[in-house]
Amino acid sequence: MSFHVDTIPNRNSPPAILLRQAWREGKRIRRRTIANLSKLPPALIDGIRTVVRGGVAFPDLEAAVSIRRALPHGHVAAILGLARQLGLPRILHRTASRDRDLALAAIAARAFAPDSKLATARRLSPETADSSLGPLLGLGHVHGNELLQMLDWLLNRQPWIEKSLANRHLKGGATLLYDVTSSYFEGRRCPLAHFGYSRDGKRHRKQMVFGLLCAADGSPVAVQVFPGNTADPSTVADQVATIRRRFGIERVAFIGDRGMVTTARIREDLQPAGLDWVSALNTRGIRKLLKTPGPDQLPPLRPGELLPDAVAETHSPDFPGERLLVCLNPRLREERARKREDLLRDTETILRDIAAAVQNKRLRGKDAINRRVGRDANRKKVEKHFRIHVTDDQLTWTRRQDRIAAEAQLDGIYVVRTSLAAEALGNHAAVEAYKNLANVERAFRSIKSLLQVRPVFVRTSAHVRAHVFLCMLAYYLQWNLRRRLAPLLLEDDDRDAARAARSSPVQPARVSEAAARKANTRQTADGLPLHSFPTLLADLATLTLNEVTLPGSPDAGFPLVARPTPLQQRAFQLLDIQPDNFVASTLAG
Repeated sequence: MSFHVDTIPNRNSPPAILLRQAWREGKRIRRRTIANLSKLPPALIDGIRTVVRGGVAFPDLEAAVSIRRALPHGHVAAILGLARQLGLPRILHRTASRDRDLALAAIAARAFAPDSKLATARRLSPETADSSLGPLLGLGHVHGNELLQMLDWLLNRQPWIEKSLANRHLKGGATLLYDVTSSYFEGRRCPLAHFGYSRDGKRHRKQMVFGLLCAADGSPVAVQVFPGNTADPSTVADQVATIRRRFGIERVAFIGDRGMVTTARIREDLQPAGLDWVSALNTRGIRKLLKTPGPDQLPPLRPGELLPDAVAETHSPDFPGERLLVCLNPRLREERARKREDLLRDTETILRDIAAAVQNKRLRGKDAINRRVGRDANRKKVEKHFRIHVTDDQLTWTRRQDRIAAEAQLDGIYVVRTSLAAEALGNHAAVEAYKNLANVERAFRSIKSLLQVRPVFVRTSAHVRAHVFLCMLAYYLQWNLRRRLAPLLLEDDDRDAARAARSSPVQPARVSEAAARKANTRQTADGLPLHSFPTLLADLATLTLNEVTLPGSPDAGFPLVARPTPLQQRAFQLLDIQPDNFVASTLAG
């Protein structure tokens, strides 16, 4: 005798759900209906079907299974999985140790939850963990002092780690991007901290300076911290020594901003080291090109002969052994002309106000008028373009059209300088290489905003240097993560197509068709919603790692990863990571 639930079709009406009994009489099967279940809720019908099949019914869900703890996990799986694919643990040190695990945890935590070392220790400890990072690495309880000791270990490992990154991303004849930035301290005393000064001479918060070396594609390779009173050009010598002594690269093109790779730095640092360079001329250097080098000779730069969005090569005795690549950006020329005219008009308005005060006898005497002019006339920084005449009872002015014209002829013109021959680096490639400095600026923005290198919470110079280096390694992870997840982000993931659409690197930047479609639809080609990088990590974090227990063994739990959404599944496909397998292999190892 058996019981079962049958579903009986009923033509155009809903099917009948019957609880029936069946038994055998000789060779025949007899059935009878015990109850009509058609009006019961579907969930109750499923429960009755489970019971009659021999299953067990529970009074509530917790009696069947209990989730003891749920930790955000998806973003940790993405970051840790990528770190292992990149071989970052082995780059940190070939031998596994607690310091290496703590360094890997601090780098990963910096990528999604930047905080002080004490707060990071609490995030990693089992009792106060807010993600699966600590449990997956098996760190146990983490003390704040342990992370400070880890900083000492990391700083000692910095030369070897940077050497490994250089071997991976720099080859013979590579180009190196270099730039510097400053960051501030909050209420901490440190030998590296110095008060900075704004352009108006006012003293502001204590700051430090650090320089970042990147490969041509923007991948960070090395970082160095300097005292806050260090001038940008003076940091070049240290980077030259880094490239030569530690990286051992035979031929490198050093690419730096025009305010840093100056003629003095080229003469004193780059040339003696045998390094090539790509930089740009400042305004004073460009004006030298307007001068005639000798009788019956034309000046190296003739603005009237330049073609818009083109690169013209020239040479000058003032810059021996260098190729000078002159570019004209017509859009920048128009913008600077418009802005100059606005500033001139605003300055004339200021002068008219002063003249009205003189005429109304509210401002008297030549000395008083001169003081007022000296205070207000250069507020827009264009007083040099005016000829101002002051008497005891009058103020007059005229524009210096010769100076305005001399400045206007250089509008939209910039000159890239390089020591590389045309065979090694073509004209367009040299301009493109200099424009790649934007990759370093992008790195600075991420390190300062998303990774929050500031404010600095450690005190000693060694810990500050290690903290900045840790932030650089976190950016290295973030940089690789963004490249792989680019199809899901609100950014151009087909830059090669955008670059191919330009006939010259000095033409305006264009977006690819894929980026234009993203901007219009805010969806991927598969119909998934697009994210910024921080919100994508937040979305991945909703995939939880659950500690599950069963009624028969409440003290024994097992890990169970939630089912990913279509967007999360797509992200893990791009990263080539399986969250379930990742957890199993991590906990087993």
